[in-house]
Amino acid sequence: QVQLVESGGGSVQTGGSLRLSCAASGYTYSRYTMGWFRQAPGKEREGVAGFYSNNSSTVYAASVQGRFTISRDYAKNALYLQMSNLKPEDTAMYYCATSGGVFAPISRPSSFTYWGQGTQVTVSS
Repeated sequence: QVQLVESGGGSVQTGGSLRLSCAASGYTYSRYTMGWFRQAPGKEREGVAGFYSNNSSTVYAASVQGRFTISRDYAKNALYLQMSNLKPEDTAMYYCATSGGVFAPISRPSSFTYWGQGTQVTVSS
């Protein structure tokens, strides 16, 4: 059974930094996309960053490009999201997800099969 558990959320002021972690277990897919998504109240879930297993390439939403960095630790079976220069508009629940067996675009959250429970990030001005 695939399990994803996020941690590292919290409250920071504008310009601050946070590092989110996602501990993954229970799957052996060699082809997958792992991604970070966020959802603010009243808004649709959106892809923030993605990691592709075939060549370790990464992709980012335009709104976070240059501020967020996604990384994968195979030894720990973990996914991370380093967030810097945070803005109030980054406030949301952040989720880790994986497509499990196929590659999927982060622009299409419905393509991701397995999801964590989320971790809240709040940025105050």
